[in-house]
Amino acid sequence: MEQLSKQECSRNRRAVQDTLDLIGGKWKVLILLTLKERPYRFKALAQEIGISPRMLSRELQDMEINKLLDRTVIDAKPIGVEYSITDYGRTFGQIIEAMRDWGLNHRREIFQ
Repeated sequence: MEQLSKQECSRNRRAVQDTLDLIGGKWKVLILLTLKERPYRFKALAQEIGISPRMLSRELQDMEINKLLDRTVIDAKPIGVEYSITDYGRTFGQIIEAMRDWGLNHRREIFQ
């Protein structure tokens, strides 16, 4: 492993902390993973993930501010809102896949 300068180590820790702050918590990665499949309306997304509407609303607002997803108002009766992952949000795909792979290996290791 290469030796990094103190400045490089600090920069790397900040970058990882930024990532954890952005996708931290129980729900954001699951929301991204679910929206990667297809767009969802609010209620259907809450049911699919098993999250309360209040918590989902909070997470979606934060993710929209951070440009990970788009919110589209559907002009129908009743008026609906649909959420979809942005191209920028899709850049998390490799991270999510790596987390999935690690989780599958971990389950095999622990529950064999």
